[in-house]
Amino acid sequence: MTEELDAGLVAQQIAESGQVSEPEGKREVGKARRRKEDSRLLTGRTTWTDNIQLPGLLHVAFKRSPMAHARIAGVDVSAARDMPGVVAVFSGQDVADEQGSLPCAWPVSDDIVIPDHPPMAVSEVRYPGEAVACVVATDRYLAADALDAIDVDYEPLPPVLDMTEALTEASPKVHESGNRAFTWNFAQGDIEAAFRDAPVLIDRTYVQQRLIPTAMEPRAVTATTDGESFTLWSSTQIPHVLRVMLALTTGIPEHRLRVIAPDVGGGFGSKLQVTAEEVLCLLLTRRLGKPVKWTESRSEGNLTVHHGRDQIQHIALAAEADGRIRGLKVELLADMGAYLMLVTPGVPLLGAFMFNGIYKMDAYSFDCTGVFTTKMPTDAYRGAGRPEATYAIERVMDELAAELNLDPIEVRRRNWIRHEEFPYTTVAGLTYDSGNYEAATEKALSLFGYDKLRAEQSDRRDRGEPVQLGIGVSTYTEMCGLAPSRVLGSLSYGAGGWEHGSVRMLPTGKVEVVTGTSPHGQGHETAWSQIVADALGVPFDDIAVVHGDTAISHKGMDTYGSRSLVVGGMAVLQACEKVKEKARKLAAHMLECSPDDLEFVEGTFRVKGTGSSKTIQELALAAFAAHDLPEGVEPRLDADATFDPENFSFPHGTHLCAIEVDTETGMARIRKYVAVDDVGHVVNPLIVEGQVHGGLAQGIAQALYEEAVHDAEGNLLTTTMADYLLPSAADLPDFVTDRTETPATSNPLGVKGVGEAGTIASTPAVVNAIVDALRPHGVHDIQMPCTPERIWRAIR
Repeated sequence: MTEELDAGLVAQQIAESGQVSEPEGKREVGKARRRKEDSRLLTGRTTWTDNIQLPGLLHVAFKRSPMAHARIAGVDVSAARDMPGVVAVFSGQDVADEQGSLPCAWPVSDDIVIPDHPPMAVSEVRYPGEAVACVVATDRYLAADALDAIDVDYEPLPPVLDMTEALTEASPKVHESGNRAFTWNFAQGDIEAAFRDAPVLIDRTYVQQRLIPTAMEPRAVTATTDGESFTLWSSTQIPHVLRVMLALTTGIPEHRLRVIAPDVGGGFGSKLQVTAEEVLCLLLTRRLGKPVKWTESRSEGNLTVHHGRDQIQHIALAAEADGRIRGLKVELLADMGAYLMLVTPGVPLLGAFMFNGIYKMDAYSFDCTGVFTTKMPTDAYRGAGRPEATYAIERVMDELAAELNLDPIEVRRRNWIRHEEFPYTTVAGLTYDSGNYEAATEKALSLFGYDKLRAEQSDRRDRGEPVQLGIGVSTYTEMCGLAPSRVLGSLSYGAGGWEHGSVRMLPTGKVEVVTGTSPHGQGHETAWSQIVADALGVPFDDIAVVHGDTAISHKGMDTYGSRSLVVGGMAVLQACEKVKEKARKLAAHMLECSPDDLEFVEGTFRVKGTGSSKTIQELALAAFAAHDLPEGVEPRLDADATFDPENFSFPHGTHLCAIEVDTETGMARIRKYVAVDDVGHVVNPLIVEGQVHGGLAQGIAQALYEEAVHDAEGNLLTTTMADYLLPSAADLPDFVTDRTETPATSNPLGVKGVGEAGTIASTPAVVNAIVDALRPHGVHDIQMPCTPERIWRAIR
């Protein structure tokens, strides 16, 4: 499926890029720089979308369905129109001809059904919280008050909540076409032979509960028009993709639409979306000729931000008597919710290639069915498919160890890809370019004190103590740096994965970097500055990074899937190389020598063997003046580049969790957590550390705390922070983190992604630890989140 790059060529490219040519102490890459963007982000002295104030600004509120499934017999908005401050009220029927259909960009199979998805429901609601009408008023609170005066006549229809039942003939239908959205499958090797007469067979079913992304900044949209052009501010992860999709959805010409993502407070995939509210705010500003704004409340967000996970995983593993894996079968039911949103059907496919994890096997089969239900649509959520796959394989590896009475580490050792075997093409068809699972595991075991904790566990079991100790293992890898356009094309994804960067040396010698990636808390401004400082030999503080505005950053594919550094950082580095080549020609002209006689050291071109030199800042001023440029060299030292790698990147690591489980109360307390991750070359250790910590919190939250809960009628019960349990810092342990470093060969920086690693690895580590504690009680699974009640009931 992918081709590995020649490691020697990559090493040469790294050297030529300047990344390894400078004295180690002067290099910016690798320094634990404090983030330059934090001063404004942490003090609030910045602009979030909800801070946008425009003359004559109107405020939008949405009337949302209180039912999961109902026919709309009528919507009476007359009383609301008479409410104080109300400027306009529209039902879905009022805008039916204008609102278009929200897009799905990933038609994964030939049999896929993509129903029309109106931003406001017209004749039928299919999930709780779906918008049916909207109020535009002079004040946010007046708009909210007027919602109560809208009378909607609903004719209830039966909800569709259970995926298995939804696929039966007797089930009510979410759409006339039925509840099956698509089927997708592939197989490698002789899977039947692998299972035939296998000495060991493990067959399990795991449930990935539905999760609700909770970014620090709620979603917000502001839109305005001058009658010809439109500007939309949104707390989005994808301003470039959003502009294209909004143009296609609304009919507004793309060249007359500007999308701005100001500073954005988190996303985790939830802002990788084209939302109903974005479409409707554009529609409203076009109709009214006035600027409009909408900002969600927390409860509104829980209802209407797309949800994550929600899969039923049937996984079967065939192994030899010594624990070596022969084959793996996966049958997946994936809850799509009521509609297919931007990448909804593609999420389980991202996991399809990772169920085999880091393990060698002869055969693999994967079958997935996407199912429509009357719930909020699902879509990308931190890790998007890969946490689900890692959970299943790491859970079943522990089951294999238990079946054979082997240590879980030993079972993994017998099956993982050894470091001398890289690059390695897996049974799922991916080529892992580099890795060293042995090194990461050995470091993790040492930091964890594995043998000592195992001895304590044995003692507690022998004494029959009520509080048992469990030890969980997760040795993961992930497919990140979502980019290779030809691979995405082979999976029917509607866009490419390349990324754009632009580097401009200003006349004063400062540097302006424009990136097509769009950060929402990752620290791009700092990391990109470190890369550019090394490449051009300019001071770190002389570099500014611009992003998130399609009128300024005119090309890009945005930020998701741990792709920004791997793809966007590389585009910036390539632009730097072009700037240097242009500067080299100018320097040779000014110094009256051949370009081949120049060496570039710490930002200065020197004529070899002489004292003649020009700094890159001097050359920037000379290029600006343009008084004496060599033939063919244009004014200004600037360059654009796009980067489209040949392969993904594959971070990996070993996570170990020790957890104390009270067998009398079901309470579980993490006693120690060790994470050793290998994310290739590290640009900024502080940023890596922060992303690992955040990822761990999110993955542990799935294991122990978070779950979207619906009642029998399909109403979402977890609509507030009091109902949807997010862990606080007090609920989490101190993490022990460390790294090994195996450079990626798929990009000259040698970097891999880190944003999703903690989330992917930690969930199975925690659940494996809980099950390990309770295995003597006959427990081999507990459905997530592993609440005290569920643990208590499992023991009994």
